[in-house]
Amino acid sequence: MALIVQKYGGTSVGSTERIAAVADKIIATRSQGHDLVVVVSAMSGETNRLVELAKSFGDPPHAREFDVLLATGEQVTISLLSMALQARGCPARSYTGAQVQILTDSVHNKARILEINDKNIHADLKRGTVVVVAGFQGIDCDGNITTLGRGGSDTSAVALAAALEADECQIYTDVDGVYTTDPRVVPEARRLDQICFEEMLEMASLGSKVLQIRSVEFASKFNVPIRVLSSFKEGKGTLIAPEDNKMEKALISGIAFNRDESKLTLLGVPDQPGIAYNILGDIADANIEVDMIIQNIGADGTTDFTFTVHRNDYKKALDILHNKTKDLGIREIKGDNHIAKISLVGVGMRSHAGIASTMFKALADEGINIQMISTSEIKISVVIHEKYLELGVRALHTAFNLDKETKD
Repeated sequence: MALIVQKYGGTSVGSTERIAAVADKIIATRSQGHDLVVVVSAMSGETNRLVELAKSFGDPPHAREFDVLLATGEQVTISLLSMALQARGCPARSYTGAQVQILTDSVHNKARILEINDKNIHADLKRGTVVVVAGFQGIDCDGNITTLGRGGSDTSAVALAAALEADECQIYTDVDGVYTTDPRVVPEARRLDQICFEEMLEMASLGSKVLQIRSVEFASKFNVPIRVLSSFKEGKGTLIAPEDNKMEKALISGIAFNRDESKLTLLGVPDQPGIAYNILGDIADANIEVDMIIQNIGADGTTDFTFTVHRNDYKKALDILHNKTKDLGIREIKGDNHIAKISLVGVGMRSHAGIASTMFKALADEGINIQMISTSEIKISVVIHEKYLELGVRALHTAFNLDKETKD
């Protein structure tokens, strides 16, 4: 008998019919002798509806009250799913994040989980009850309801699996696993049977929308195996687990991409100690995340400094830099919010040379100019013009034979 945590996303519970189907799936899993804790999101579209309601009284809304409002979405789902299970003769009990006592910090709208009280859950499991928990939410030490940010139900599920020492955390969604890249861009993309935590962390951070990055961080930290499955069709999905040295390693496991990039370039920056901090300090203070950074040394004692930010932060970052131009002695600032990032990911890179040159040649053969390059031990990322994104992804998918199971 195994203890399994299952998580169902908004599309999986988007209607009473879908909730009934989820109840049937839960009962089928339970019939195999497994103990079950189920984490659910709000019904699809519900969170967006609540956000629009909140904007009626101010944008941005008051953070604490916004969390109180948003947390009601999952509360509807846990009660309906518990009712569906009970109507089928399956004992079930619902819990909000506060009732479980998923303790978080006090950062409203993007809180982080600190501790989980698993006493009540274990007691229910011993009685043969299916425990249904609201994802995406918790409570701080002062009793305030908090939410974990978009996609936070994935994090809730993995955190519960870690606290309960579950055998597996199954994430049910509208895709049947992790693919070599987005099948909507490359129809030949192949579903991966398994991928390691390190690769999935890179894929999630680089634009893959399958899992929220914080959930993968949690799973990696506490060694919780995750399986990504489809709510709409049967299959083994993709197992995300620790790297297994006995397994053959694919040269490249996948291609991630992100359309939401923008680039800022500062020309003629004085080449002196502390200049990078002076440029990026105010950017960080404005809670703008910086991704890729390139600094070039000029021949006249100046440097050119380029970095990328999310496209939503482009205007804000540009305004900050323009206000600093005179103080820092910057000659010119250029911006570009029509770029995209493509990244190759694979632990097989550690033991192979020539991957970068293959990548660059594939893009060059399609006439795609590379604007920026960033590398790590298992990743190579390039910035290109956004109009070439899909062409570039398809070219790289072909160049590295990702439609075939090529192994080391």
